[in-house]
Formats: sequence, C-alpha cells, structure tokens
Amino acid sequence: MKRMVIFCMLFFCSTMVLTAASPRTVKYKQIHQKILQLETMVKDKDAEWLHTPENPVEGCLYTAVTCFKKGIQKLQPVSSQENAKFTKAIRIVNKFTYRDPGKQCESTCDSYEKKTPKEFLKAFANLMQ
Repeated sequence: MKRMVIFCMLFFCSTMVLTAASPRTVKYKQIHQKILQLETMVKDKDAEWLHTPENPVEGCLYTAVTCFKKGIQKLQPVSSQENAKFTKAIRIVNKFTYRDPGKQCESTCDSYEKKTPKEFLKAFANLMQ
C-alpha cells in the first residue's frame, strides 16, 4: 500500500513538472501582452513613423529585434494620464533580448519601411509569436 501511494505521488509530481511552462515562455507571453497593451496607449496621430521590420529572414532576426527596441524608445503615450502605465509597459518590453547569431545581415533598420506606431507594434507582436 505504501509503495502504491509513493508511486502515485511521484507520478503526480513528475506530471506537474512536465506540464509547467518554462520561464522563458512565460516571459515572452508577458512581453507580448505588454505590446498589445501599448497598442491602446500609444499616440498614433502626429507621431513619428518608425522603421518596421516585417517578415525578417532567419539570419536577420537580431537586426529586426534591435530595430524594434530602438523604435520602442520613440513611442509616446496618447495622454499624460496613462504615462505611468505606458512607462512600465515600455520597461517590460525592453527586457526582451535575442542573441546575436554572429551572422551578418544584409538589411539595416533604415532599409525597412516606415509605418505608424500602431502598425509598428502589430508587427512587433507578430514577431513575438
């Protein structure tokens, strides 16, 4: 009987460990949610258009992430009332990192088309997925 209880407890614990999400996945989901929140808080009219990487090739993901991180710094809140939430969301999104694979990419940030801040954030959210 003891063996059966111990076996069941071990089985249950191992199942829980296997189904738990990795910390990296949780972090990426949090960043993705903050990007979606920023879409509602960002100033879109009379705002600077940003270089927006769309569908970057495999070797250029690092360049695309760098472009998005530079562009995030240029975003402005739609109203001063949302400034604290906006700043916190920007800080969380800036924690996103992507390792440089060491391969040279042909494109630069300036080679990407400029788009509105909301389109910029939608492209960033697509990249995160």
